[in-house]
Amino acid sequence: MYGVVIAMIPAILVSVYFFGLDAARVFLISILACLFFEWFIQKYLIKGQVTINDGSALVTGVLLAFNVPANLPAWILIIGALAAIGIAKMSFGGLGKNPFNPALVGRVFLLISFPVQMTTWPKPQALFEAPLTDALSGPTTLGFFKEGLMKGESVQEIMHNPGFPGYVNDFLGAQGGSLGEISAFALLLGAAYMFYRKIITWHIPVSYLGSAVIFSGILWLVDPTRFIDPLMHLLAGGMILGVFYMATDMVTSPITAKGQLIFGTGAGLLTILIRVWGVYPEGVSFAILIMNAFTPLINMAFKPKRFGERMAHG
Repeated sequence: MYGVVIAMIPAILVSVYFFGLDAARVFLISILACLFFEWFIQKYLIKGQVTINDGSALVTGVLLAFNVPANLPAWILIIGALAAIGIAKMSFGGLGKNPFNPALVGRVFLLISFPVQMTTWPKPQALFEAPLTDALSGPTTLGFFKEGLMKGESVQEIMHNPGFPGYVNDFLGAQGGSLGEISAFALLLGAAYMFYRKIITWHIPVSYLGSAVIFSGILWLVDPTRFIDPLMHLLAGGMILGVFYMATDMVTSPITAKGQLIFGTGAGLLTILIRVWGVYPEGVSFAILIMNAFTPLINMAFKPKRFGERMAHG
């Protein structure tokens, strides 16, 4: 758990760089709220062993902060932490027993309950430019596409909009969005660290990204005026955050390599389906939660063989 926190440090620093004290405030409140609710529920409601030192609540707090805008009011963020820890985790018995990723449950709970606050994106200070003073908020990259396509504009017309971030800003972090959606580069640095430390394996990330790239690539080749190219899908929104930091959660993902490949493939396809035809511009959170629900079935279908099983039945 603490290795995952170390991997998220580059993205935390980039978020604070672009959104300043607002980002630091969100991280601090989210982390403290998640730690408090886990401690309080374990000590006074469950009356069992307090396990906040295992790092899982800390990870949930950081991931929840990554999934909200920097200007989210503190009281809404605290409600999200309660939903993540109290509903998604502790109501099922704590770490190792929760079927759904707690941070994603918190995000979706807030998105449904407070849609205006959760989709009001402050604009970061663009790289090599003066601070923005004429506009306090604006759409995300995926929001630009969703709104433009609904107005009948082509993808090319949308990308020539003066406020559109573009590939470089999406990669480096000068774009609006949740704190964990703005810098693909910082998230990839952390992912490289997790691979190096063998905290995660390649199965879910490769299958997730592969299915998303192939599906979005087919759509783009069919009609590039209506569908986004695969690279933009990867850089924009929460794709990188979801692929490496939430879909790979060992508690809520399949235990076998084959199961993980199916899990990742399904999540990638669902992400593009929701992004293209869904109401919300982003589909990562919903896709991962849906596949979390299928994890028990995938585990049943791809059970690892027990040592000596063949001999016992022989």
